[in-house]
Amino acid sequence: MPSIKVYNMKAQEQGSIELMDALFCAEYNEPLIHQAVVTRLANERQGTKSTLTRTEVRGGGKKPYRQKGTGNARQGSTRAPQWIKGGVVFAPKSRDFSKKMNLTAKRTAMFSALSKKLSDNEFFVIDEIAVENGKTKEMVAFADAFKFEKKVLIVMCDANEKVIRAAQNLAKIKTIAVEQLNTYDIVNSNVIVLAKGSVEKLQEVYGK
Repeated sequence: MPSIKVYNMKAQEQGSIELMDALFCAEYNEPLIHQAVVTRLANERQGTKSTLTRTEVRGGGKKPYRQKGTGNARQGSTRAPQWIKGGVVFAPKSRDFSKKMNLTAKRTAMFSALSKKLSDNEFFVIDEIAVENGKTKEMVAFADAFKFEKKVLIVMCDANEKVIRAAQNLAKIKTIAVEQLNTYDIVNSNVIVLAKGSVEKLQEVYGK
């Protein structure tokens, strides 16, 4: 089992914690991680776009003018696509973009992404993720202490309203509960920060 240092919010070392091989030393599986990310993005698409074809546009039942003798091209309806207020050719319609991925594959992809962060030294464990007043400056001080300059994913053991409030105005910091941890958020962040309790909970749930 590998071990990793545990810090406090001021980047001061507070000991270490052992990590399970199954979760944090998994083999890097890029195709599976890609599948998990694509599935997540596809499932977020609403697919609610819709326009009317010529059969759905109201009106146009009467022939606009006689067939012959006018010098114009023959027309059967004012709701044909070439007319103003006409229908749309190959109109986009509502559809379901969602994809499915089995539970084992999802977990394998997440473990692979976590292990990659650990091997790249982009993985930090904090003894307790908490702020006193829920102020943005407190979270800025935390990021400055660790010299985080890019996107940071903070994984909390329990939903802490003060931490969420302190981070919500910072574009580079995202907070989620450990139950919501997923491959997409891991890959989409440059650094992942877990509370010590989050690590213990992950190992308790997935280490069986």
